[in-house]
Amino acid sequence: MQTASNSAIEFHNVTKRFQLRESSLREFLPSFFDKREAAPPFYALRDVSFTLNRGETVGIIGRNGSGKSTALKLIAGVMAPTDGTVLVGGRVSPLIELGAGFHPDLSGRENVHLNGSILGLSDREIDDQFSSIVEFAELQEFIDMPVKRYSSGMYVRLGFAVAVHSNPEILLVDEVLSVGDAFFQDKCQQRMHDFKNRGVTIVLVSHSADTITSFCDRALSLDHGVLVADGPAKQVVDDYMATVPHHVEAS
Repeated sequence: MQTASNSAIEFHNVTKRFQLRESSLREFLPSFFDKREAAPPFYALRDVSFTLNRGETVGIIGRNGSGKSTALKLIAGVMAPTDGTVLVGGRVSPLIELGAGFHPDLSGRENVHLNGSILGLSDREIDDQFSSIVEFAELQEFIDMPVKRYSSGMYVRLGFAVAVHSNPEILLVDEVLSVGDAFFQDKCQQRMHDFKNRGVTIVLVSHSADTITSFCDRALSLDHGVLVADGPAKQVVDDYMATVPHHVEAS
């Protein structure tokens, strides 16, 4: 099924359920022989429906465990819904777990090609973008070194650089705008604004109320897997912040 002509992402009554299993054989056997009931399932999302239009910049806010990252993974296609339908129209670039597709024994150069192909780039597109990717990641001297020797910062910078050079139509961002030093963070922020100005659909997950209100036009608020608000970013964030205990860090 395809999205409607002006839709980039559609969730139709989406539920994602995980079965919580016994943590060890010692714990499982007594429950099996005593015919005890299995642990109840965990619902990461419950009957969630929304439509994001092409070119929108949408923030998703909520406490830990509210289903924010699950929603991004469903859009990215790395997991499937238990019930309901997720429709995505366009090339997706997920800035979720940067460098997750890297092979530690391969060089940075080889991993650029590997990760780029995973993101849907052709060999020619990767070759055309290669110099720009390496320059953006600031890894010119280290690109032929195995990535297992990279620092965590180098690893994440290369993952970010590959993802933002994949010509996305839909960009998924999960708390990754604070990678690297202040100079690199500024580059990341500028690239995000460039994508927004080009009309790329952006879905941003963040605990930072300021980030969502300053960057997003619209916001969704999730609570225990349920969509509780959908509207202008400032209004949704203000309503969410009013429910957060004063001792909880907002950002």
